[in-house]
Amino acid sequence: MPTPHEAEKQHTGPEEADRPPSMTSHDTAPPAAPSRNPCCLCWCCCCSCSWNERRRRAWQASQESKLQPLPGCEVCATPSPEEVQSWAQSFDKLMRSPAGRSVFRAFLRTEYSEENMLFWLACEELKAEANQHVVDEKARLIYEDYVSILSPKEVSLDSRVREGINKKMQEPSAHTFDDAQLQIYTLMHRDSYPRFLSSPTYRALLLRGASQSSSEA
Repeated sequence: MPTPHEAEKQHTGPEEADRPPSMTSHDTAPPAAPSRNPCCLCWCCCCSCSWNERRRRAWQASQESKLQPLPGCEVCATPSPEEVQSWAQSFDKLMRSPAGRSVFRAFLRTEYSEENMLFWLACEELKAEANQHVVDEKARLIYEDYVSILSPKEVSLDSRVREGINKKMQEPSAHTFDDAQLQIYTLMHRDSYPRFLSSPTYRALLLRGASQSSSEA
């Protein structure tokens, strides 16, 4: 007859039966958690790099360099009637005007192509950066936000430009995206700019300027 202690060892109740078996020396251990340190050669978001960690470090780098992150919308004064009319003279004049960029960006949003302007603005900010550490971080973010095929804000770039960016991202610089920025600038010029000039948005601005000029006369 087993002792009470032996009976207790032999008994397996429903609670014990439901427990997962303990890992033996022959079982395979679960994979280790991915490292939080970003790898140096992967720029396509397919590795185990921590996306949130890179964004946190980029924010810290911006604070250390006394620069604020790219604002969500450019702050600009109301354009004069003459300035609004000048936007029809050339795409360059539109893009050199803070008010023009803001209005054109709002128009692009209606066409679901605002990412083109956001990418162009991000590249402009990158080119103005002198701190190499900040350049590295901002270049990573630009790639993830606008170049990666996994991003919902991916811009349209040809394979030649993409290959060039992938090579340059091994050692990012303030001019890593120059070719891509020019390609998107050209795309906006040829594709979106003509539609903007004939849009109700721009026509309303022209009419407002005309009525303002007549009332001042």
